[in-house]
Amino acid sequence: MSTRERLERSTRIEDVAAAAGVSTATVSRVLRAPERVRPEKRERVLAAVRSLDYTPNEAARVLREGASRMILIDAPRRFSGAFFSAIIHALDEALTARGYTAIIGSTDESREKARRLIDLLFARQIAGVVALTGRAHDIDGRTILDAGVPVVAICAEIAEGSVPSVLIDDELWGRRQAEHLLRLGHRELLYVAGVAGNFNEVHRRRGFELAAAEAGLSSAMLRYLPGEYTIESGVIAGRRFLDMKKRPSGIVCCSDDMAIGFLKAAATGGLICPRDFSIMGFDDIQYAAFTTPSLTTVRQPRRAMGFAGAELLLDVLSGKTRPLDYRLIMDCELIVRDSTGPAPNAQRRAASTKPLTPALSADHSASSASGKRSSTSRSPKR
Repeated sequence: MSTRERLERSTRIEDVAAAAGVSTATVSRVLRAPERVRPEKRERVLAAVRSLDYTPNEAARVLREGASRMILIDAPRRFSGAFFSAIIHALDEALTARGYTAIIGSTDESREKARRLIDLLFARQIAGVVALTGRAHDIDGRTILDAGVPVVAICAEIAEGSVPSVLIDDELWGRRQAEHLLRLGHRELLYVAGVAGNFNEVHRRRGFELAAAEAGLSSAMLRYLPGEYTIESGVIAGRRFLDMKKRPSGIVCCSDDMAIGFLKAAATGGLICPRDFSIMGFDDIQYAAFTTPSLTTVRQPRRAMGFAGAELLLDVLSGKTRPLDYRLIMDCELIVRDSTGPAPNAQRRAASTKPLTPALSADHSASSASGKRSSTSRSPKR
């Protein structure tokens, strides 16, 4: 028995068409875009689908039509984190509404799992890819960029090649993190990094260092600890912070997860935030508002990024060309909560002069305004 026969031995689309008294094209249209079919005809087709217990076979349909309706979301190995979930849900919602099926996998997984995904791409079982990893991993000499299907990136540019991307300005918002702490009087800062060499980490660190340099801080006033964007790595950083003989008063974390872990470790060591130190995260995941104290952070428009990435890929699939260096830059917002306050030395100075509350309020307003200057724009590839 041939592959085609094996795939199509159950109820076929022709059977549904005959039962409903319509063409196979009409059946296909009802299943993909029901709003494009008249209600009376649509109901006949759906009734036939139910009575015959017809389930469209994606692989068989690819053999018939030479085109897939499946989209691979190439997620990081730790995509179960709160940050990526909002993006993935938005992608799935947008793609499903247009008749596509999203599958989630990772070419950053084991070689065997990654090889299966690459095989599906080269077999044309997948119509396009949304890459969230910032990498096109080489699997036996093949990557997602070599399969000849459209690829778009969200969150991070792909290091191995240029594709249309939906991003934020990581450097700008890494700068905003440092500037917020500097305005509160913090002159010794600690930066808790993301994964070494990661696209977002590189640009956020650059923004942090530019803001510190412009404020006149010497390299001796800046400290660094490694991290991996996880709560666990934040806990480790917090414990190392406790071991420091001279602790910086302002901490910038490359993600909310790490800031949450850092807060937990610091609290077990008897430190009180923001009395003893101030800390900022990045992302504004749903837990950030419920930590103790609530977390000051940079809010990324995660759902909007997911929808924008889906539309960008759908445009390419429909034949609308985009230059490979196309960049859609989404805006962020500085969210000021309770984990940041005046530096300890600034508090002592304030006790002999005047309260800093008005300055903090002004800072909050200015920060919020800075986060709403623009919504989207294009920028050249870095």
